[in-house]
Amino acid sequence: MYLKKVFSLLLIVFSSSSLFSQQNQLRADMGIDFINTPSLIDYINQSNFASDGSQLPTFNTAVNFSGEYGRLLSENFQLSFELAYLIYSYNASNINGRYDISYGLIMPSALAFYVLSGNGYNFKFGGGAGIRFLSVDETLPASVRSDNYTSTGFGAILRAEGNTLLSGNFYANIITDIRYDFNGEPKGNQGNLHNNVLDENVNFNSLSVGIKLGVSYFF
Repeated sequence: MYLKKVFSLLLIVFSSSSLFSQQNQLRADMGIDFINTPSLIDYINQSNFASDGSQLPTFNTAVNFSGEYGRLLSENFQLSFELAYLIYSYNASNINGRYDISYGLIMPSALAFYVLSGNGYNFKFGGGAGIRFLSVDETLPASVRSDNYTSTGFGAILRAEGNTLLSGNFYANIITDIRYDFNGEPKGNQGNLHNNVLDENVNFNSLSVGIKLGVSYFF
């Protein structure tokens, strides 16, 4: 009786292993985020860094690089870990000199997906959250010194992802994201970035919509 139970358990494990023979996914992507950072936009526009003819719009573009490892835990459920890096920069010149600001946002996230798979395709719908590490560099007009400001925050993602077979275990990958990041008020040796017009510190909380293209490897 005991051997029968052990045999049955091994059969279930073996069958599950065969059914989900491609349990793991590695992905690398690059894309564009359309990002709205209201406090930063107000700071640039109201501090006369942007001239009247080049005021920043509500949404601006940033580059996003990401990599992901995911594991299929059942036929329709996958857990993943993603590491993404977003880069944004802005510069302008006026009678006072050249102004530069740029920031990098490191975004590790844990995600859960509902998965639909078939012969040569894979679709995932889900979301997740994680910690955020922000680093900002600013050079004021008539200055050669770049000041650095940092903060730690938190963010959440909603995602739809599609994979289409290229060859073997390699798939073409496309991702659309909606993301909100609470990046807080970065601080440096000079204190906080401060909007003197509104008399408030600048925060980098942001809403973004993004699209990424890349390659997935299933094994």
